Amino acid sequence: MTNKLMLVLACLTSLICSTMCLSKGGESYVRDACSVTRYQDLCLHSLASFSRTAKDNPSNWARAGVSVTISQAKGVTQSLLKLRKQNFLKGKGRVAILDCVDCLQDALDNLHNSLGVLRKLSSQTFNDQMGDVTTWLSAALTDEDTCLDGLEDKKRKQVKSLLNKVTNVSYMTSNALALVNKLATTGPQCLENS
Repeated sequence: MTNKLMLVLACLTSLICSTMCLSKGGESYVRDACSVTRYQDLCLHSLASFSRTAKDNPSNWARAGVSVTISQAKGVTQSLLKLRKQNFLKGKGRVAILDCVDCLQDALDNLHNSLGVLRKLSSQTFNDQMGDVTTWLSAALTDEDTCLDGLEDKKRKQVKSLLNKVTNVSYMTSNALALVNKLATTGPQCLENS
């Protein structure tokens, strides 16, 4: 019960912060950044708190997008690990959870690789770095989709919840990839302002 209350409080705090950041002048920055994403509402809510620091810099928005995705993916992976320990699934369902954990851990590795490069961008190697980051983010999306494909037992409450969480992470990864593509299109000149 305490965990549920803490989760509700965390969600409310995040929503309040997002709303405050959107209403205090940062709205145009985050709206502009999220305009290139497929899941714009999710982008707005997950990145609103970065408006004041990221402003209109595509490099900052790309890092923020990958950072929030890492945070969400870690949470989902922890949920999967707890579910695995509970032993309520047998047979194919249990194998699917184990496979999903592996897929999300691979996705996290790809996300971390991406963030590492985004933190050390160089105008001399910018195009190669962008190629690496887009490859890793695409691989993370594939890992997340593989996890979703394996979760067949959609009738179980825990599996349905996991499907929603993994789907949310894949949407965030898609948004992060769109932000990285915007950075790549903008080119290395945006690094002068970061």
